[in-house]
Amino acid sequence: MSNEHAVYVDRLVKRYGKTVALRGISFYVDEGEVFGLVGPNGAGKTTTLRILATLLLPTSGSVKIFGMDIVKDANRIRRLISYLPEEAGTYKNITGYEYLSMIAHIYFNSKKDIEEAIELGIKIAGIGDRVYDKMKTYSKGMQRRIQLARALMVKPRLAILDEPTSGLDVVQAIEIRETIRYFAKKLGITIVMSSHNMLEVQEICDRVAIIDSGRILEQGFITELLSKYGVESLEKLFINLIRGETRRESA
Repeated sequence: MSNEHAVYVDRLVKRYGKTVALRGISFYVDEGEVFGLVGPNGAGKTTTLRILATLLLPTSGSVKIFGMDIVKDANRIRRLISYLPEEAGTYKNITGYEYLSMIAHIYFNSKKDIEEAIELGIKIAGIGDRVYDKMKTYSKGMQRRIQLARALMVKPRLAILDEPTSGLDVVQAIEIRETIRYFAKKLGITIVMSSHNMLEVQEICDRVAIIDSGRILEQGFITELLSKYGVESLEKLFINLIRGETRRESA
């Protein structure tokens, strides 16, 4: 079954000592899909994404990326994915261009591929000539755009984005949403993302899983979930699920 999906998570458990961060969650993501993982702070979103990114080992359960096991095949998986942490730092004393160039040289060998990746990164970042300034002079929003550019410019098969529009203003956030949709729909890149912005998730994600206290409360296509629970927005569904106030519309 896992071979049919870009991501397949089965009964995933993660413990930190006596603290249980994930309590047997299961979900899948199809190739080319934008999948949203939403929930309150401490729900288990970042832990899940870090496991998908092969940065944390699961306590039990299994996770497969394009049919490969994240524990046994971690090195192979890392060549196919990119990961954007919520609090991604930047190198203060190099320019944005130098940073993107460094990333391109890590991922690619040919001069042509390197140049194309850098060009794409500059376009995604969208900060104009400031890309040639040292990153210590960047605003938080500019730093975020450089980091998103770094994650997408290599055209990974799977991009794992933790709060991709964190720190961006409304206009910048809209541009990033459009970029994410473009990479998924036009280039076939699979994207798994978390966000506190329910409007954002509703606009750009195909399906969603709502998680709280390490358990998935509901998952599915957003339009179907709204109809199922008789609500008009993902935000309302999210609040109702977290508070335990949901009701299904009768057939």
